[in-house]
Amino acid sequence: MADYEHCLRCGASLLDDDIAIYRKLVYRAAEEFLCRDCLAKEFSTTREKIDRLIQYYRESGECTLFR
Repeated sequence: MADYEHCLRCGASLLDDDIAIYRKLVYRAAEEFLCRDCLAKEFSTTREKIDRLIQYYRESGECTLFR
């Protein structure tokens, strides 16, 4: 069952950007998601880098996930 409200790993509440970046980086048709903190751990990076990617995609206007 799809869960658009909570992180699959830690149970944190999800924001639209959490869902969008997960779909951009992992699987476009995903129905379960990781929050930005858990996604950063999964990719062995920092939340700040994930936040910068979100900002980049939002400013580029190219990705429909961030409109």
